[in-house]
Amino acid sequence: MKKIILASKSPRRKEILKNLGLNFVVKESAFQENNNIKLAPKKLVELFAVNKAKDVLEKSPETIVIGSDTLVVFENKVMGKPKNKQDAKKMLRKISSNSVQVITGLCVMSDEKIITKTKTTKVYFKNISEYEIDKYIKSKEPMDKAGAFGIQGLGSTLIKKIEGDYFAVMGLPIFELSESLKKFGVEILK
Repeated sequence: MKKIILASKSPRRKEILKNLGLNFVVKESAFQENNNIKLAPKKLVELFAVNKAKDVLEKSPETIVIGSDTLVVFENKVMGKPKNKQDAKKMLRKISSNSVQVITGLCVMSDEKIITKTKTTKVYFKNISEYEIDKYIKSKEPMDKAGAFGIQGLGSTLIKKIEGDYFAVMGLPIFELSESLKKFGVEILK
């Protein structure tokens, strides 16, 4: 069986693959995302996932590469990772008592084939007080996450409910990944 490579340094994606019992290595993609590209968010995450996987596959042929990208969309605008604490505060105030769409693009690629999928999940937030916003930002948890929140850890206390896939919000939609890997001869449940 070909070696599996995760084209991401995300600890959350790594954790998901580990929990599935997959043997894999991590090779971070050098692909630079550009959120200014004028594409619909679904097309954008798919494009980013493909380019991340492609970058790693070019350096590691004869492997299976998993690329993924996640965007948070609020009122039809993409929310990236906060630039600083003030930016995180602004984002958290916006999503308080509102909902966002979390769109994750997945690409599984080898020299022979490419499979892409996207998964959209709606995340609903409670009314987040200024005190909670300040405490959450002090934890540093929101600083490396699109939309300034994580579904796991402390961020879970801000979320009322989700409609969709918990793991897609974390960064890797497991069902879509499992179905895609089968087409490369990789069975998670052996």
